[in-house]
Amino acid sequence: MTAPARLADIAAQAGVSEATVSRVLNGKPGVAATTRQSVLAALDVLGYERPVRLRRSSAGLVGLITPELENPIFPALAQVIGQALTRQGYTPVLATQTPGGSTEDELTGMLVDRGVAGIIFVSGLHADTSADTGRYERLTARGVPYVLVDGYAPGVRAPFISPDDRAAMRLAVTHLAALGHTRIGLAVGPKRFVPVLRKIEGFARALKDQLGLDPRVVEEELVQHSLFTLEGGQAAASALLERGCTALVCASDMMALGAVRAVRQRGLEVPDDVSVVGFDDSPLIAFTDPPLTTVRKPVPAMGQAAVRTLLEEIGGTPAPHSEFVFMPELVVRGSTASGPSSRA
Repeated sequence: MTAPARLADIAAQAGVSEATVSRVLNGKPGVAATTRQSVLAALDVLGYERPVRLRRSSAGLVGLITPELENPIFPALAQVIGQALTRQGYTPVLATQTPGGSTEDELTGMLVDRGVAGIIFVSGLHADTSADTGRYERLTARGVPYVLVDGYAPGVRAPFISPDDRAAMRLAVTHLAALGHTRIGLAVGPKRFVPVLRKIEGFARALKDQLGLDPRVVEEELVQHSLFTLEGGQAAASALLERGCTALVCASDMMALGAVRAVRQRGLEVPDDVSVVGFDDSPLIAFTDPPLTTVRKPVPAMGQAAVRTLLEEIGGTPAPHSEFVFMPELVVRGSTASGPSSRA
């Protein structure tokens, strides 16, 4: 049974007066539509049931397909997208891929069978250069609107939402070079993924601009592929430390935590001996030991743009079928410090 709604709590959540909340709950006139929606949204957020007269039928289901949820950046993105959909009257349906579980195609089929109004794909097969993109064309042929987040396939006619991976690497490398590091390594995932290729490109270009390094040498000596996991970051970091790197840029915060572990396994310290930079700025990453310097993925902006774009597709006024790119931000914390060459 739901606890009775407290006017003060609802008013605080909605940013309105208790009198306004009372008018909305009692169906009284004289309340602006946007204010009314804020009050109803506050009820939903606080877990109160709407009065029967104020319940409206859902505008429809929207599918959200994500990879595994162990990497905290995916639940963070799912939360932003889910809240934005709910505010627009849609019901989000989260479908998660798990190792050995349902594939993206199976989850897509399940959502289409349930009559979803549209689908948002996060880090799906559209990010994999070895995948057949025909699956998305078939979805278009069935009249199902969709938006693709974090990855780009030029042959697919749909809106894409991405962070600027090249700029992310430029931010990280510029920061480390300014600290005096001249031997900087990059720990990334498998080469077939679009974000990985873009990060390598941005990393190599930044090292050329900052330190005059040949991009071919950078790719051969200073880039290590692994998995987007803590263990993957540890393995990649170990290989890069063997090559004399004093600073490590990692393609995810999870990989960066693995890199910190690899540094410590060698009897070294972060950041005194080796600096580590992550990517994402996942929830709680500011509270690691040491707090992680990272490049913040613009999750709120990306999630809201994905929803806005999808609803335009659903409404028949589609956004341009191109890529919308969002700028990341460097967040400096305690895992980076001056390099050995600057301490002499």
